[in-house]
Amino acid sequence: MNYPKSLKDLIESFKKLPGIGEKSAERMALATLELDQEILDTFSSSLKSIKEKIKKCEVCHNYCEDDKCEICKNEGRDKTTICVVEEPKNVILFERVGSYNGLYHVLDGLISPLEGITPDQINIDSLLKRIEDGNVKEIIFALKPSIEGETTSLYISKLLEGKDIKISKIAHGIPMGAEMDYLDSLTLEMALENRSQLNN
Repeated sequence: MNYPKSLKDLIESFKKLPGIGEKSAERMALATLELDQEILDTFSSSLKSIKEKIKKCEVCHNYCEDDKCEICKNEGRDKTTICVVEEPKNVILFERVGSYNGLYHVLDGLISPLEGITPDQINIDSLLKRIEDGNVKEIIFALKPSIEGETTSLYISKLLEGKDIKISKIAHGIPMGAEMDYLDSLTLEMALENRSQLNN
């Protein structure tokens, strides 16, 4: 026996989420049926709300609901240091660690010739503009340890040659090819504190 169409549609919707296969989507859809109407209304409203309200910070490209994210608006942050990350969820990871007090810059991707991703397709120009306009003294690359991460770090480092800016990258007690999402807080904190300088 097949599920009713509305339930099948919900299962198909859950399958569109990363890492969710047929069985997981089926379990989630059936569990949704058991939720109270109030919870379902909140869930439905939240899904609709994120598409309407969430946008990218005009400064660092992090997720926010205003023109600027809470980190960029925070006057207590160290404006002289920018930690360069691949995507907004990486910002959340570092913020959970709680030991970094500088700013961030989200590239929204990494240079990857094999996948056709070129430097002009990620947020490098806006990073260079921030450096030109501000009082930046250090750039920290916190990109995943992969060929794409290394290529992107080296490319941006070359663009910054001759500027009076310290360029470093987080220490890689992080294994090559590791996904940043799966690293624990202690590993991230140690990697950040033991970062190495890329320029002299």
